[in-house]
Amino acid sequence: SELRVERRFVPESCPRAVRPGDFVRYHYLGAFPDGTRFDSSYDRGSTFNVFVGKGQLIAGMDKALVGMCVNERRFVKIPPKLAYGSEGVSGVIPPNAVLHFDVLLIDLWNSEDEVQVRTYFKPEKCPRTVQVSDFVRYHYNGTFLDGTLFDSSHNRMRTYDTYVGIGWLIPGMDQGLLGMCVGEKRIITIPPFLAYGEEGDGKEIPGQASLVFDVVLLDLHNPKDGIVIENQHVPETCERRSQAGDFLRYHYNGTLLDGTLFDSSYSRNRTYDTYIGRGYVIAGMDEGLLGVCTGEKRRIIIPPHLGYGEEGRGKIPGSAVLIFDIHVVDFHNPSDSVSVTVNYKPSNCTILSKKGDYLKYHYNASLLDGTLLDSTHSLGKTYNIVLGSGQVVVGMDMGLQDMCVGERRTVVIPPHLGYGEDGVEGEVPGSAVLVFDIELLELVSGLPEGYMFVWNGEVSPNLFEEIDQNHDGEVLLEEFSEYIQAQVDSGKGKLAPGFAFEKIVKNMFTNQDRDGNGKVTAEEFKLKDQEAKEEHDEL
Repeated sequence: SELRVERRFVPESCPRAVRPGDFVRYHYLGAFPDGTRFDSSYDRGSTFNVFVGKGQLIAGMDKALVGMCVNERRFVKIPPKLAYGSEGVSGVIPPNAVLHFDVLLIDLWNSEDEVQVRTYFKPEKCPRTVQVSDFVRYHYNGTFLDGTLFDSSHNRMRTYDTYVGIGWLIPGMDQGLLGMCVGEKRIITIPPFLAYGEEGDGKEIPGQASLVFDVVLLDLHNPKDGIVIENQHVPETCERRSQAGDFLRYHYNGTLLDGTLFDSSYSRNRTYDTYIGRGYVIAGMDEGLLGVCTGEKRRIIIPPHLGYGEEGRGKIPGSAVLIFDIHVVDFHNPSDSVSVTVNYKPSNCTILSKKGDYLKYHYNASLLDGTLLDSTHSLGKTYNIVLGSGQVVVGMDMGLQDMCVGERRTVVIPPHLGYGEDGVEGEVPGSAVLVFDIELLELVSGLPEGYMFVWNGEVSPNLFEEIDQNHDGEVLLEEFSEYIQAQVDSGKGKLAPGFAFEKIVKNMFTNQDRDGNGKVTAEEFKLKDQEAKEEHDEL
């Protein structure tokens, strides 16, 4: 004769229980005391959806549902006076029938409910939160109140990307995402009238369903955003800052806003080398690399419209904000020439180096960031060259000009006057600016340009006859070599310094041997001042 309620399962957590006026969604089995089933929501494949305490249910069920938790299961015995009474339901429920219901509560909400937000993780640093019109990228698991999963971005392995607050989302999600930080995790519970309402979405979400979203925010930006630059280290001295058109070499780590690494020049053990301000890199990086010093470290935060846009690239998802932590190794401009700074010059500095002089010098070679490349000091011997003969890079030939013995100078050489784009494998990086600290130790004056040998006195009028020792009218290389050696040994002649004797003599002989038969005749033999200007260097 009385309503009886047996609580067969009560969940450990019950944040909310049914009250009169709430809307509920539940499954049930309806049977008579003998076990005969007269109705089942399971058979229809949909929950029974109704307001509680508003007379939409039989009185016994109205009372039996009060106090239930989502996922709670109750066995309810309802007497006829609280069910269908003496009349029953024609063809279904006889008069004065006691009814048994096995009830499982799936969902409950109230028309006065609002979106509920519960943050369960928040990063220590939160420089920016989601505002209306921001674009966000987030992962989520979507469940009903009973925990049933209906959707997950994780399963698709792709974030959900959308604008917030402009109607692209259900109203409850528009509200629930506001104020979030990147990296924050929160539970957003949305009543159906702020979700998919009475009709559901026509797919996975039934009508009148409360939705629970477990959200982690990965990224946010606004279409009006520009780049953000955070200086991490600026050298005390900064003689020059980068400008559009400069060529930079820099290292970087590239991450997403949530800290996911997508690229690193360090892992390749090679700098990224590029022109800036010319469209060779993404627009945000073009802008972010302007005004840097060699040795500077900065963080550049780039919104997607200045990065890789909606499509993304490689490991970079579409609409992703990018963070680049960069370290500038060096930069130059294609219009740069050699820079010479004199650190010490002797008081007696009258003889200056020129093209053709033989020089001996010590040097330390480094990159602009101070990385040591090479040093003659460590080898214990000088570096010896003939200036202007192509034995060193063009920039060094230029940097050693007009130097006196004992002078010390710093020579900065841009790559187009150094080792170019290729560098020297294993020694000098491509496109590297080089810094040489030089001390000139010895200078041997060279010969006038175009000469490999000069006379210190008058030239014999019978020169050919003197060289032709056997007087056969022909001079062989051996005779020629012996004669030149004798003139040098006696001080009557001088060879260009810095070159091997055999190489110079063979060069001189070849130039005289005009028909290339290995012999020089009197007709072929000519002195330098007898040569036409377009001929090769001669005696």
